Amino acid sequence: MSTLPVIAAVDGSDDSLRALDWALDAARLRGAPLRVVHVRQYAAWTPPDLLAAGALPEPDDDPVLEQVRAYLEGQVHRPVTEYLGMEGAPGVVLPELGSTAQLLVLGSRGRGGFASLLLGSNGMAAARDAECPVVVVSRPGRDGGTSHAFRAVGDHEGPAVEPGPRVVVGLQVDSPDEAALAFAFTEAALRGARLQVVAAYPWPVQVWTAAPGELVPPAVDQDAVENETRTLAEGFLTPHRERHPEVRADPYPAPGDAAGHLVAASKDADLVVVGRHRRRLLAPARMMGSVTQAVLLHAASPVAVVPPAPPEE
Repeated sequence: MSTLPVIAAVDGSDDSLRALDWALDAARLRGAPLRVVHVRQYAAWTPPDLLAAGALPEPDDDPVLEQVRAYLEGQVHRPVTEYLGMEGAPGVVLPELGSTAQLLVLGSRGRGGFASLLLGSNGMAAARDAECPVVVVSRPGRDGGTSHAFRAVGDHEGPAVEPGPRVVVGLQVDSPDEAALAFAFTEAALRGARLQVVAAYPWPVQVWTAAPGELVPPAVDQDAVENETRTLAEGFLTPHRERHPEVRADPYPAPGDAAGHLVAASKDADLVVVGRHRRRLLAPARMMGSVTQAVLLHAASPVAVVPPAPPEE
């Protein structure tokens, strides 16, 4: 049985070359082949006579793939690598490749992106629609949520971080995502990293009284809520720890919004892992939750978006 490849989507931009480096390392760690894909999107207004005259490059004459070949030529211990040139809309073609890969890696923004965007449309489409986990490699220099743009989502300080490799995963204790947890444990094991499990709980709790607009402090002890969150998290981590005893997993109960804590924890992390979203009865289309979108937009580290496990028959 052949091993599914790690796919790196490239377009010649610096962002895609950073994604290529990440994918190369991921393929090495997994003992998997590397497939480098360039999806060429020609403008809809390209005159037919130019197409007929052969003004556009042939599939085997792709300057972006030639650039990548030269870039990888001197790499030591390079995995088996294949190069694939395709034509079409990247936001459609790239997610479709997820069915033939164990991992799809791309940069946060390609050549066609607007300078003001933190995440391009192709990255958003792939993270939302691909059947395999998608890793979006962010640009260097993100500050992990201290920018003005992120303060609307949350301004948090994470726990004291020990030196060494670290993978971060979000855990919603009232609806745990087993696929995201499994991916995070596997990634931590491959990297010899510690796993930081961020389990956010809503706080402060507000209770409405009979008087319109009046709020009263809840009769709930925060320490009790935090202890309960930690206990639930430990229970969900137990089966994964049994499968990966070499991974140290530390639960981190955190009050407030999950996105803010995950983004804060992303600083100096090797990877942040989030679940995509479950399909709901009245919303069968694939979608991403607000936490996942916020983490994709603002995390300082690469972000892995893991699709939910297929439903059991």
